[in-house]
Order: sequence, then structure tokens, then C-alpha cells
Amino acid sequence: SQVVEYPFPGGHESAGTVIRTGAAVSRVKAGDRIAIEPAISCGHCDQCLAGRPHTCRSLKFLGCPGQADGSLSEYIVMPENSCYPVPDHMSFNEAALSEPLSISLYSLKLYGIPLTGKSLGILGCGPIGMGVLLLAKVLDADRIYVTDKIDDRLQLAANSGASWTGNPDNEDIVKAIAEREPLMLDAVFECCGQQEAMDQAIKLLKPGGKIILIGIPEFDYWSLSADLIRRKEICLQNVRRQNECIQPLLDMIANGTVNAQKMITHNFPFDRTKEAFDLVAEYKDGVMKAMIEF
Repeated sequence: SQVVEYPFPGGHESAGTVIRTGAAVSRVKAGDRIAIEPAISCGHCDQCLAGRPHTCRSLKFLGCPGQADGSLSEYIVMPENSCYPVPDHMSFNEAALSEPLSISLYSLKLYGIPLTGKSLGILGCGPIGMGVLLLAKVLDADRIYVTDKIDDRLQLAANSGASWTGNPDNEDIVKAIAEREPLMLDAVFECCGQQEAMDQAIKLLKPGGKIILIGIPEFDYWSLSADLIRRKEICLQNVRRQNECIQPLLDMIANGTVNAQKMITHNFPFDRTKEAFDLVAEYKDGVMKAMIEF
């Protein structure tokens, strides 16, 4: 539903240095290194007052047409509540990754943590799925099954602690996981926005299981097996970005609990931004996260 018309600056996963502050600003000062929360909430609607600023009625988001210009520029102006100071030993790349990683953390919190003894499925191992994997390991998940159609991403998942990985183009995912988990999985994180992944998720869950919907589909309606989701009493939990998870995630990066560097596969200077976007759009060269630096 968000239609971008040229010219328009995109970008919402970002970090940088504070250059100047307004007279009323107390949270940060000039010279501070910060991670940026790209969502700007009003602070006074019913959602904000209920502790849900991520579903603010007047939310403005970086890089969304009609809302706010994106962060792919040399300077941007943000409210102080969107600025999170980071320690000197944290790289700007790590700080910028707090945005997608905080969505993964929020998704796990919506399911319920700690994850001790839990068996999880992650369908789609792009940056969000990879984040779910990294954090699920930290949060003590027992067994984690990861799928993707790009073998390079599966290799990265295997190297990052996945219990098993599989490519749905090459094997029957449900059958392969059922052989290893005859009682099936406690939760499945749908991270690719694909109907076939939803079909797999429903079959992979044990009765009483939960599907966490993080992927953003390109279609308007999911198709669900009414019989299976009823008989299994399956819960569907949608995820809308993240809520109050950026600071906890930054703390995890700062103290070494989470290694955000594992997600970074490519780095580009700003003048090669188009090359970076094309690489990601075409899933070339084993790309997971391509970072753009000034």
C-alpha cells in the first residue's frame, strides 16, 4: 500500500553522530554516537498511552511516502526519543542493525521467553529470520529448524547454530522435520511472507502451537486450512515492527550477547547505493545484509 514516486529518499535502518540539538533536547548532545529508531510516534493517542507506540494512530516512519523522508542522506532531523546513544566500541553498522534485530527480539517476546526446551521453526532466513535464529539461541531455544530457498543463507544459519536447515525447493520440509520432531514444533516464525510457508507452518505445529507472522506478503489475503488450525487450536500472532526492544537489543550487542556482525556480508560507500540495492534485490553473492556507509 506504500507507493514510492521518484524522487524519494529511502532508508530506515541507520546510525550516526549527533551534529546539533534543539534547546529543549536533553537525551542526547552534539557528538553522541546513536542508533536511530525510524518510527516517530505522537505520544498522546490511545495506542501510545496504552504502551503501543509502534501502532500509533499518527505514526510517521522513515522512508515511507507521505510520512517521512528516509535516512539515506548525509543529514536527517529526528526527535530525541528516536535517538539511542551507543558506546564507543559499538560500530555504526552494529548500531544500525539494532532496527531489524529488535523486530526479531520483539517477535520472540510475543511468543514468550525464555525459550528453554522449545522447538522452533524459522521459515525464511533473510535478515529477520537470521535475527530470530541468533536471538533464539541466546534465549536458550532447544532445537531450531531453518528453511530458505538460498543455500548460502542456509549455510550461514547452520554456522550460526541452527539444528537443521532445508531448502523447500529441494526437499519436503514438513516430512524432513517430522522425522526429527515426531510431536512437531512449539512455534513457527514465518519470515518470508509466502503462502507455501504458511501451509508448511500449519502442518509443522503441534496442537496448541503458535505461528508468528513477521514476513510481509505481496498479496492481500492469507489462505488457511480452517480444519487444521481449528483441530490443532493454532494461534496466529502478527508482528508490527517492534515495541520497546531497541534499547534491550543494543545492550545485548554492547555486552557481546548477540553478534550482529554475523549478519553483515557486504559493505558499500554511499555513491554505490544503487549497486547495493540491486545486489539485495537479486539475492546475489550470498548477500544477507549490505551496509551503506558515508
